[in-house]
Amino acid sequence: MRLGCHLSIAKGLDRAAQEATALGANTFQFFTRNPRGGKARTFGEQEIAAWQAVRRKYDLYPVVAHLPYTVNMAAPDERPYAFAKMVVAEDLERMEAIGAEYLVVHPGSHVSAGKEAGIRRIVNCLEETFLTHGGACKLLLEAMAGQGTEIGTLADIAEIMDALGRPERLGICLDTCHLTGAGFNFLQREEMERLLAEVDRLMGIDRIGAVHLNDSKFPPGSKKDRHARIGAGYLGREGMLNFITHPALAGLPFILETPVDDYSEYGEEIALLLEWVGEKGNNTE
Repeated sequence: MRLGCHLSIAKGLDRAAQEATALGANTFQFFTRNPRGGKARTFGEQEIAAWQAVRRKYDLYPVVAHLPYTVNMAAPDERPYAFAKMVVAEDLERMEAIGAEYLVVHPGSHVSAGKEAGIRRIVNCLEETFLTHGGACKLLLEAMAGQGTEIGTLADIAEIMDALGRPERLGICLDTCHLTGAGFNFLQREEMERLLAEVDRLMGIDRIGAVHLNDSKFPPGSKKDRHARIGAGYLGREGMLNFITHPALAGLPFILETPVDDYSEYGEEIALLLEWVGEKGNNTE
C-alpha cells in the first residue's frame, strides 16, 4: 500500500522526503508554491540531486504535487485567469524538473458566470498550458464536493477531458471527503462499486491517479468540504477501509490531508490505518 500525507517543502525536498519516511509514509504530497500566494521556490541542482537520492533510498513513490488553492482555471475575470494559466504552465515545468509523477489541481469556480462558461475557461486554460507541455508529469483534476459555484463533479471532469481529446497524461484525483459531500456513502461497500462504475463509465478507472484520504465532518450529500481526522468523522473505520482496501485502487497513492496541528499526528494516522488494514486482513469471519 502507498500511504502518505501532505508535507511542507519549505526546508527542501530532501528534508520533506526524510520527514515522510520518519512518519511511516512511502509517498507524500506538497504544495508547489505558497498556497496563499504566487511565490514559487527555486529548486537548485544540488537540492534536486539530494532529493532524488533520498527518494530512491526510501522508495518514495509516486510523489504528488498540488497547485495552490488560489489557482482558478474557471475564473471569469482576466487577472485571476491569467494567474492560473501562468501557474499551471510554470509548475508543470517545475514538477517535471524534480521528477514528480502527479500534479493535482482543483478545476475551479465559475463564480457567477455559470458552469458551462466555467468549463469553457478551464478547457481553454489547459489547451494553452497542459496540451503544450510535453513532459511526463500527469495532471490530475480533483473531484470536488459541489460547494457553491465550484466545478468538479465526475461528469464535469469527464466533460473537460472529452473537450481536450482525452490526453493520456490527464487524470483524476479522488477525495474521500469531497465524494462524501457529493453524495457517496462509503459506509456501504456497494457505494464503492457505484463510484467506480461511474468513474469507469465517464472516463475509465485507469484515469484515477491519486486519492486524498480524509474523513468528513458532514454526512453524504452535504455539498460541504470539511475534512476530519481519520476515524473522527462520518466515515470512521468502516468507510476508510471500504475505500483503501478496494482492489481496483491497489497501488494508488493515498494521501492524508486531515486537519493536524503537528505533522507527527500524520504518523499516528498512518499507523492507525495500517493497523486497521492488518486487522481486516487477519479477520477470518
